Amino acid sequence: MVREPRPDQPQQQESSSSSKDSSLPTSLIRILYIGHFLARWDARMWEFSVGLYMITLWPDSLILPAIYGAIECASTALFGPIIGQWVQRSTYFKVLRIWLVTQNFSFIIAGCTVITLLFSPALKSTNFTVFILLVILTNISGAIGVLSTLAGTILIEREWVVLISEGHTPDVLTKINSTIRRIDLTCKLLAPVISGFIMSFISVKASAMTLAIWNTVAVWLEYWLFTSVYTGIPALAESSQRRISRLSPSDTVEMATTSAERVGLISQSDEISVSVEIGWRRRLTDWFSKTPFVGAWSVYSQQDVVLPGVALALLYFTVLSFGTLMTATLEWKGIPAFVIGIARGISAIIGMAATVLYPILQSHVSTLRPGLWAIWSQWTCLLVCVASILVQNHLLSAYMLMAGVATSRLGLWMFDLSVIQQMQDQVPESDRCVVGGVQNSLQSTMDMLGYIMGMIISNPQDFWELILLSFSAVTFAALLYSIHLYRVRKHLFHFEKSFVLLEWVIRSSPEDLL
Repeated sequence: MVREPRPDQPQQQESSSSSKDSSLPTSLIRILYIGHFLARWDARMWEFSVGLYMITLWPDSLILPAIYGAIECASTALFGPIIGQWVQRSTYFKVLRIWLVTQNFSFIIAGCTVITLLFSPALKSTNFTVFILLVILTNISGAIGVLSTLAGTILIEREWVVLISEGHTPDVLTKINSTIRRIDLTCKLLAPVISGFIMSFISVKASAMTLAIWNTVAVWLEYWLFTSVYTGIPALAESSQRRISRLSPSDTVEMATTSAERVGLISQSDEISVSVEIGWRRRLTDWFSKTPFVGAWSVYSQQDVVLPGVALALLYFTVLSFGTLMTATLEWKGIPAFVIGIARGISAIIGMAATVLYPILQSHVSTLRPGLWAIWSQWTCLLVCVASILVQNHLLSAYMLMAGVATSRLGLWMFDLSVIQQMQDQVPESDRCVVGGVQNSLQSTMDMLGYIMGMIISNPQDFWELILLSFSAVTFAALLYSIHLYRVRKHLFHFEKSFVLLEWVIRSSPEDLL
């Protein structure tokens, strides 16, 4: 059943909202927030630190950060739809257990390999094979950790928050979404600052050791918190069992059909040889269409929110974020790690302001219009980054770049919240996890293309070319979302209201205006 978006809330609904909100499991929701904070802290610590680890291992080149980013994004792009389908077909408890154990264990392994590389700086020249193997192990462990994080993101943000808010007014879902995003941005604020201070005032080695120790301890607390939420909210267990009971018969039929097809392919070889042009192509097409990857993309392409989803994904084809490539470039330009961490923290604070502003706007207008305002405000702020290309002073250019990226976070995260809520409102429950997996896959594909461009343009002196490519992607995303809004609403702006206001100003006397 699709939850219908409701742009204007009736007063009767507002009067009953307090009584409905009172039935929310407030204490368990707080526990959910704490568990989500810890899980996101793990991911944000690694996300910030890995670029600095890689640039430390191979100075004066973006090749290692770019390779890591490409591998991480490629794994998500390839396996994202499959993970979405796996979450859709598995019990919540199973997803929860595998997600937390795999994520933390992967980051522990990655941290240990980085520690080994940092404590053996001569390894690159004395035993290059071992050096490459350790870098590969770091990349694989990090990619597995990010994939498991994706499963947790789909579980919490696409499923649990929707189920918890069912039966309540739409603003309850908006508030929970905003709080979840605020928690993520808080981790994005604090984790880089703490990691940057450890790197700058203690050592990079101490930072890697802190990462490994933290994940070893955190996994147990996270597991206990999320398990408490799962057992304390009956709707979660009921939905989990309902999905499994609904999917099991179809899975059995699908397995039987697949087995029959395999037997048919073996026993009917004579028939295939006779009608090879028709039979072979038909079987190949049927098999290909039933693969999880293709099936998930087919479901995604049929959704009404496909254009906003693509527009959101295009924003990931960028280096204009405090990600691996930009962090490594700022380090190359001479910006200290703790300054980068502070700048990233400021950008997170600005992003947190979006989580406060968006619910206010959404309560007065539909979820569509804030998205339009948000993406074009992001585009405007990024003009400062384009202008930084023309500045000859490296330090001034770097600070302009950080300022433009930081201020653009307000529009970015408002747009993110708008698109996510449109998907929650308009995507059927049976397709929600699949669409979430494909959306993350598409975003990672765009992110991977950005890292590939970083490998091609690996000289930090040519970073300006990546800035222009990123700005072009944001421009295209803004135009794409504008087209979607026009198709839905048949207009972009209320020009008639502007004309009425202008006419009132013209007709009014100076005394009235004063």
